[in-house]
Amino acid sequence: MNIRFKNAKILTTKDDHTFDIIDGELWVVGDEIAYVGDGSRVPAESPIAWDETRDCEGNLLMPGFKDAHTHTAMTFLRSYADDLPLSDWLNKQVFPREAQLTADDIYWLSILGIMEYLTSGITSNFDMYFHPQTIAKASNDCGFRTVQTSGLNNFSTSIEELSEDYQAVNGMGPLQSFLIGFHAEYTTSKELMEGIAGLCSKFQSSCWLHNSETKAEVEGCKERYGMTPTELTESLGMYEYGGGGYHCVWFSDEDFEIFRKHHLTAVTNPCSNLKLASGIAPIQRFIREGINVAIGTDGPASNNALDMWREMYLTSTLSKVREMDAASIKADEILYAATAGGAAAMGLSCCDRLAAGKKADIILIDLQQPNMQPENNLVKNLVYAGGKQNVIMTMVNGRILYEKGTFDIGFDPAEIYAKANAVIQRMK
Repeated sequence: MNIRFKNAKILTTKDDHTFDIIDGELWVVGDEIAYVGDGSRVPAESPIAWDETRDCEGNLLMPGFKDAHTHTAMTFLRSYADDLPLSDWLNKQVFPREAQLTADDIYWLSILGIMEYLTSGITSNFDMYFHPQTIAKASNDCGFRTVQTSGLNNFSTSIEELSEDYQAVNGMGPLQSFLIGFHAEYTTSKELMEGIAGLCSKFQSSCWLHNSETKAEVEGCKERYGMTPTELTESLGMYEYGGGGYHCVWFSDEDFEIFRKHHLTAVTNPCSNLKLASGIAPIQRFIREGINVAIGTDGPASNNALDMWREMYLTSTLSKVREMDAASIKADEILYAATAGGAAAMGLSCCDRLAAGKKADIILIDLQQPNMQPENNLVKNLVYAGGKQNVIMTMVNGRILYEKGTFDIGFDPAEIYAKANAVIQRMK
């Protein structure tokens, strides 16, 4: 599809983590953005045959959110395993039921999660779950962009299977990619971690894991190895090609230095960390030290929503409380983390911002609602006042997958809801 968006406000991303907003138009040709500008000076190439011209009526086009840490298929445990400490939540509720999942279950549960991503303006996710090839198929069937990493641990797959998944998913088309990773230090033997480091070197891949989510996790790692999880994983050679960690709440000075030295990313998950009482990540320090920050929802069993709007709000406000400083982080930094910061973590430089030559992963935001008025500062409106109700349209790779409450992903929503309910009913 060749679509011309006109009469729009357009959010453009700057390298200093700030944004400009221009009035003009944006052209999508196939799966790419062909033009962004005020419309006064258009490209000189031969005229484009437009399939559609859309009047945005002064609403805002912006890059889609990059949800940088997810367990999508955990939709089946939404509002099922709540109000428990992390260890009980995992060991008594989550792990026993995950053991009953089939690949077919994960296919349908992943599609349910993708639908929720689209309603929130999320155009790509960074997933860690079982049956990666099935997850990639679900994303491909919906036309959604997914990056995956492995949840390998002592109780799941093997190094050999991880290697197979890496090669298979990376061969499943332009919307799917896979990076090396594992669940966490506390669920993974040193022998397995050494094998993971070997795969990072073999495939020249970054490495990802749950890192320092709780104080008990860090203390346990120190008891086992005399090092923090960050120090241990660095000592094993996991960060030769970059990577990062999810949560990153309980960090030492040495941990910060390792992240800075290896250009790693800290992915914060404020809703999940609050709900599981894990703590508040030191986001201000990550940003101050030049460490890339991204934002993720985590899974729908520990959140319980896949909503980047409230993640942005909490990332900002929790930092202010943690530092006792209302000026600790600017709204621009938060919006950057939710878009370009996540894209950097996920290896998605192809769709990190709205510019000619980038993939058309775009959302349209309704500014004609009370929470977006007055337009004193649109970036601050997005971070502090915005919500899912403002998402008019979500486009991935040049294809509109969601618009005004309607999905175009090739599935009947009622069928997806029935499939998801059947999974958890079977387990009761």
